[in-house]
Amino acid sequence: MMILIFLEDMLADLGCDSITAAATVDQALALIDEQSFDAVLLDMNLNGDKTCVVADKLAACGTPFIFCTGNDHKIWKDHRDRAVLKKPFKYEDLEEMLTHLPLSPTKS
Repeated sequence: MMILIFLEDMLADLGCDSITAAATVDQALALIDEQSFDAVLLDMNLNGDKTCVVADKLAACGTPFIFCTGNDHKIWKDHRDRAVLKKPFKYEDLEEMLTHLPLSPTKS
């Protein structure tokens, strides 16, 4: 929980207006159905479950995203072109990744 609060503060400092978090794959999938996102930081593991189905759904929606991981995960075949932010990371690392994240076609 403390890491999430820290990350939310970092994102707010970078100018993010609305920040939404999901603790499970099911929560993440439901949020994608309910909202549109400018960008997503996607942990490769939520509550012990791999997030490949979340990545697939974000890609299908055209939502840009960055994988986050503290482990040495191999990126899933269909998402090898995605940026990976290795935890722990610095504010500058997050800023750099978000700065170079392409916007979805509907957001440009």
